[in-house]
Amino acid sequence: MDWLQALILGVLQGLTEYLPVSSSGHLAIGSALFGINGEENLAFTVMVHVATVLSTLVILWKEVSWLLAGIFKFKMNDEMRYFINILISMVPVGIVGVFFKDYVENIFGEGLLVVGIMLMVTAALLAFSYYAKPRVKENIGWKDALIIGLAQAAAVMPGLSRSGSTIATGLLLGNKKESLAQFSFLMVIPPILGEGLLDVLKAVKGEEAFGNIELLPLIVGFVAAFVSGCLACKWMISIVKKGKLIYFAGYCVIAAVAAIVLNYVL
Repeated sequence: MDWLQALILGVLQGLTEYLPVSSSGHLAIGSALFGINGEENLAFTVMVHVATVLSTLVILWKEVSWLLAGIFKFKMNDEMRYFINILISMVPVGIVGVFFKDYVENIFGEGLLVVGIMLMVTAALLAFSYYAKPRVKENIGWKDALIIGLAQAAAVMPGLSRSGSTIATGLLLGNKKESLAQFSFLMVIPPILGEGLLDVLKAVKGEEAFGNIELLPLIVGFVAAFVSGCLACKWMISIVKKGKLIYFAGYCVIAAVAAIVLNYVL
């Protein structure tokens, strides 16, 4: 991987992590087009995912600081309830990560056909949530947090958008648009950091090498993902509030067709 490829893939990751079009699916398509092998892709994926987490912290720092301040009061306040809901939402993806990680990694290795199919599923979810008109709830309760967490766990499939799945599920459950984007972005911070830490520990122990990717592409990819992630995070929050997710359903269909075609061409 050279620095230009890292720049393109970093921007792609930063934008698609928040837009409901699947960052893993787009990284898989980009890696296939550039001919990047799995080991290089592992190292790069860890770096750009950490970069997008940091962009979330920057854009939502006001909400994060509010949450932390409330937690350290050590009483059952609104902040603690919100934090508990985030913990509940993490349970499904934690179970998938611990017990089914190898199976999911095998799916990643099956080419772009799975990516294309899951992008179609993402498009269907976005369209269904746009046209459905459920009642609007005031707050995200623990049951909804668990169901949204199940949607996040399902989104480990390449091509199934995490933000698209969690936000669409929340909308179908009747949660407010204003609170869903914030909750969706905050709930992913611990799982992504945890996954990155596990991959780093594997590399240190020698169980899985990071390949011979040079330092410059990693730095370029990290910076590109961070900057584009900041822009996309702010944009996505505005899009969700305006209820314009339907436009991304059409894009996901186009991307799905491209992935399926590339699966048989490359």
